[in-house]
Amino acid sequence: MPAMDKPNASNPSGGGRAIIAAAVVLLAVTMGSRTVVGLFLSPLNSATGLGVATISFAIAVSQLTWGAAQPFAGMLAERMGAARVIMGGTLLAAAIGALFPFAHSAPALVVVFALAGVAATVGSPSLLIGVVSQRVSAERRGMVAGLIGAGGPLGQLVLAPATQVAISVAGWVNAALALAALALASLPLAFAFRQPSAPGRSAAQTQSTVRTALASPHYWIINATFFVCGLHVFFLMTHLPGVIELCGLPSSVSGLSLAALGLFNIAGSIAAGFVMQRCSMKRMLASLYAARGVGIALFVVAPKNELTVLAFSAWMGLTYMAVLPPTAGLIGRLYGAQRLATLLGITFLVHQAGAFLGAWLGGVVLERTGSYDLMWRLDLALAAAAAAVSLAVREEPLPALNRTWLRSA
Repeated sequence: MPAMDKPNASNPSGGGRAIIAAAVVLLAVTMGSRTVVGLFLSPLNSATGLGVATISFAIAVSQLTWGAAQPFAGMLAERMGAARVIMGGTLLAAAIGALFPFAHSAPALVVVFALAGVAATVGSPSLLIGVVSQRVSAERRGMVAGLIGAGGPLGQLVLAPATQVAISVAGWVNAALALAALALASLPLAFAFRQPSAPGRSAAQTQSTVRTALASPHYWIINATFFVCGLHVFFLMTHLPGVIELCGLPSSVSGLSLAALGLFNIAGSIAAGFVMQRCSMKRMLASLYAARGVGIALFVVAPKNELTVLAFSAWMGLTYMAVLPPTAGLIGRLYGAQRLATLLGITFLVHQAGAFLGAWLGGVVLERTGSYDLMWRLDLALAAAAAAVSLAVREEPLPALNRTWLRSA
């Protein structure tokens, strides 16, 4: 076994349940809070008059800064320890969340959302899966990635309807402050990550792993598919309430549809974690992106009613977080787990570039055309492209990198 793929010597069983549970809950709080941001778009626009495109741009900046900060969060966790990084980011998230209701100008809103994106990196899948993967055996990484990935949709399942109710009953300002308080309440979860790191390789060897990945076309093919994922997910997360409003459906359907996305995300993520241990990961990726394309095409031509929207949300939910386990699994198989937090951070940076475009272009297209038709066409074309290029990804470790691992073992 390569040196970097050994589980923590102090934890020979391959990782404790406490750190996995903490990762799931932390991801639920962080990602759940981020996925309900679309529910604030309409009331925030009514309160500030900034316009849908301006607010969508601020949300898009948040996606971009969330991605840009992830490689650095991974490197900081490798150097300073994950617990310290998570504590600092959680405190920043709570502070920024408390300031959000008072950002009434476009520059202030952009700054608040940008900092919120940076703070949220401490509860990102790249950091959490990367850290936990170093403390579990190679055989369990797919299952663990699926379980941790399910934390995000679990948070969405709980927070989407709760936030919708809070906005309706107490107003959007109090709902936003409640999310900030929830971030602060998650601070004790950081203590679960105060464990010794897995024995790794020298700094020169780990830097060599990153350079090898960055020079590999297979790594960038994986990143390209994840770019498509980001555009798909955050267009829908940000603008699905707007789509529902254009269909003339009641606002309560927005909370239910986001909850359906979350519920079926859980099932899809956990199932993917188990299935990828028994089948080709690149074929699994291709199938998931093809399934997204089918779902989008059917939704575009179907009559728009509550049942159609909920069925579409459920179908897309099955494919969303399900792409994370095979994406992380392919990177881990090709380059090992020792720098997985950093490499996944770069992959999520590319993902968030797509998220930026998905959130921002949705608002621009709506303002200029009065509908989301162009975005659905773009979503469909990119789903087909991602399905095709996924099949070109290598699934076995690169021979040159294997030799490096063996020499360092």
